[in-house]
Amino acid sequence: MNNERVVACAVLLAFVGSGIASAQDAVAVDPQHHKVEFENDQVRVLRITFPPGEQSVMHSHPCAVAIGLTDSSLTFHLPDGATREAKLKSGQVTNAKPTVHAPENRASTPAQVILVEMKAGGC
Repeated sequence: MNNERVVACAVLLAFVGSGIASAQDAVAVDPQHHKVEFENDQVRVLRITFPPGEQSVMHSHPCAVAIGLTDSSLTFHLPDGATREAKLKSGQVTNAKPTVHAPENRASTPAQVILVEMKAGGC
């Protein structure tokens, strides 16, 4: 009987855990700002748009390459309560390590970025 309880608890935790993991996906929790432009088994390409004054909810991204479509200045709110400023120029390309954040556009102009998320491999 104890083994049955352990198995039931493990199944329940796996089910709940999978919901939590998918809930952190940027497109799932914030489709207003994150749009899938392309996806295959290796990458997912997102178009991210933040009008002035808008903020996202906390979400995650895997290893990625970011391409600035506009000059952007975002404030990233981190899970521990800290913030980090991030600037990206139009046409600039940069790599990004896996992250969990809630971006906010405090600037007076829209921020637009293409983010190519890697589904496998390292950064």
